[in-house]
Amino acid sequence: MNLRRHLIQLAGALALTAFAGAHAASGPYDETADARQDVQHAFDAAAKANRPVLIIFGANWCKDCRALDAALKAPANAGLIGKEFVVVKVDVGNFDRHLDIAERYGNAIKKGIPAAAVLSPKQELLYTTRGGELANARQMSETGVYDFFRQVVASARAGR
Repeated sequence: MNLRRHLIQLAGALALTAFAGAHAASGPYDETADARQDVQHAFDAAAKANRPVLIIFGANWCKDCRALDAALKAPANAGLIGKEFVVVKVDVGNFDRHLDIAERYGNAIKKGIPAAAVLSPKQELLYTTRGGELANARQMSETGVYDFFRQVVASARAGR
């Protein structure tokens, strides 16, 4: 009887571990990605497409980051972002990962995450969040996110 109970407990623990691992892997930010390489690939694609790069900085633990990611998948937002930008996501962990990338491109994360920077294909800064503009993404509607990025598009176009 003890062996059966032990096996049941072990199976439960394994199931919880597998669930936790799957949950962590399903977040919008790839914590194992080579962010520098991903950013370089985005600039390469942007040069070919003649579109700016949109870098979204965030982390999987951040509820606002996950909310922004969900809002950006809404049809209107996905259409706007897909048409206007080459997108790359950069995981900043607990503000202890890829801070050099954030710093290089305007330090968009200074006032919180999620944060965004828009750069020309030649890596010229066209726009960056400086005041935590997206840090309350949970309170922004899909329309609010759309309106925000429409303004970013206008700002980026003016900067080109």
